[in-house]
Amino acid sequence: MFTHHPDRSLLNPKFDGYKLDPISTKDTVTNHALQFKATQATVSGRHLFSFQEAQSRIRHNHISVSPGGEQAVYIDANLHVVLVRLEHDTIRPSFSVVYELPALLQTPASEAYQREYPSSAFLDGHTLVCADGHGTLYVLSLPSTGSANLLGSYALPSTLRPTLSSPIPFRLHGAWSRDAQAIAILSFKHFKEAAPGALPSQKVPPAEFDITAVRVPLHPANDPSSISALDLAWHRRGSNVPLYVAYEKLRSVFVLVGGAPYQPIGQPAIARPEPSPDELAPIPRADEALPAEPPRPPPYAWTQDTEEITIALPFPSGTRKTDITVLFSPQTLTVLVEGHDAPRYAAAPLWGGIAPAASFWTWDAHGAHAYGVLTLHLEKQHAGTRWPHVFDARGAQTEVAETLDPSELYAIRESLEKYTAALQEGGGARPSLADGEADEEVDATVGAEACVTWVGVDGTEPAWAREDHDVPFTVLATPLPGIGAEDVSVVVKHTIDGLVFKLTGADAANGLPVWTHESTYSALAFVLASKRDTRFTYYVPSKGVLAFEGGGLEYGGNLYIYRDAKPKNNWAKQAILKLVSGMSGSLLGVGAVSVGTQTVLLCLCENELVVLRGVI
Repeated sequence: MFTHHPDRSLLNPKFDGYKLDPISTKDTVTNHALQFKATQATVSGRHLFSFQEAQSRIRHNHISVSPGGEQAVYIDANLHVVLVRLEHDTIRPSFSVVYELPALLQTPASEAYQREYPSSAFLDGHTLVCADGHGTLYVLSLPSTGSANLLGSYALPSTLRPTLSSPIPFRLHGAWSRDAQAIAILSFKHFKEAAPGALPSQKVPPAEFDITAVRVPLHPANDPSSISALDLAWHRRGSNVPLYVAYEKLRSVFVLVGGAPYQPIGQPAIARPEPSPDELAPIPRADEALPAEPPRPPPYAWTQDTEEITIALPFPSGTRKTDITVLFSPQTLTVLVEGHDAPRYAAAPLWGGIAPAASFWTWDAHGAHAYGVLTLHLEKQHAGTRWPHVFDARGAQTEVAETLDPSELYAIRESLEKYTAALQEGGGARPSLADGEADEEVDATVGAEACVTWVGVDGTEPAWAREDHDVPFTVLATPLPGIGAEDVSVVVKHTIDGLVFKLTGADAANGLPVWTHESTYSALAFVLASKRDTRFTYYVPSKGVLAFEGGGLEYGGNLYIYRDAKPKNNWAKQAILKLVSGMSGSLLGVGAVSVGTQTVLLCLCENELVVLRGVI
């Protein structure tokens, strides 16, 4: 997985910070009032949101950009599909309503479930797919001028929710052309049926979300206004709405980045193999006793003092250090060793809190006999607190009593010299900017914890994807819409840095996809931790990371720009632009369009479109 082994040559432990590089707002920012106003108000008082739903709605981008970057689209409060183009000479936007989505009549059945935000996605410069948020998908053909032509109207099949008489509201995450049809990724909330006799006041089960790929015809339907059922390509379920969805053409797979893996719906049970006669266990005869099987040793041993938890895990001495992945977070622990399924801990919840920056691990390959020792040193958040066991009982990990004799720690602690030497060489240190300044609790809130799920076009999971589908990481930024749409990449948190990983070709040795560490934004997580109203965080390859504040009617919002820098530079540039005023309303969406040789940012607000040029 791409978070395991960063390229050390691209890290800069001597990075000192960002220096302000002022940008003139007068020459960069122009505000244009909206005749067709967008909105983020879809919530009615009779519906309650889970925390995951609230997060996903905050991150929802209301604007979409065509693959070539020539134009953009948003859907306003009255379900008008509004096309935005920029004049080449003046960079002024023009707005035209190319289609009006039918309004759904409000009935008790239609209000039974919370509607979604309207969403759209371009297939190419002339074909647009729109979701009205009420449960209908529209395919539009865009001429060079004039109104769009409706090619077809579609809804999810009623078999997905037999108890609902109205269409299932869903959100559109993306659409791609394949074999003369479109493949669209949709998500909708999965409602669990209440248990018989359950009271309304009883605890609501955690929310789950269904992710499905649907095949959408691109040829004109006989009656485009008549709603047809969509053809499902695959159907999965998870605990979060995806925060990033991409399609990798080389392997014909979808990349779903979300808070948890997305598991297949109705996956058939694995058939139990029939043992051969040689594999059958012997059955003891009367008065015959089989030799007792030796007890299975515990998966680890551990001990503690007032400040630290020490865990020792045995692995074959032939294990390479590069095969080991250990990730610390304030409340979880991840331990994965390539080629070994057990012990395997993927974001396993700990009994108590730890300080990730002060925790570390060592690998002694020359352990007793054929086994080496992987030693974890977890710094307690609250010194003096005695832990009854290592893992939280809710995590279903094997409980092990405190068995490691403190006298055995002498040999383990000798490996601390290797750790200290690595820090002095810069091998694992974090930038000097954080010395004495890091706040573990604040830094833990930066970004979104996620993992990758790979799904083939036919719904199958590639065999090479099973090794790391549950390996957690923290997403700091995703690609800016309108730039690099063909690339699959993401910025992940590594200590306090932001590491850019891009999906490249296959590893010739094993055929696995390769996530290449291309660049580093030093101390990115550290500086983002101070931004409390960040709504979108995008990055532009070789240009910088853009953090957009949401703003509102009573206060404005800024755009923070962190420029790319070479690994050996101790300083990088940053800029701040006043983006949203009280008159603009909240920021709803961001995208980049091309005007000649210029790349222009479009920032969609509730009352205005803010245009930025010369930023990237």
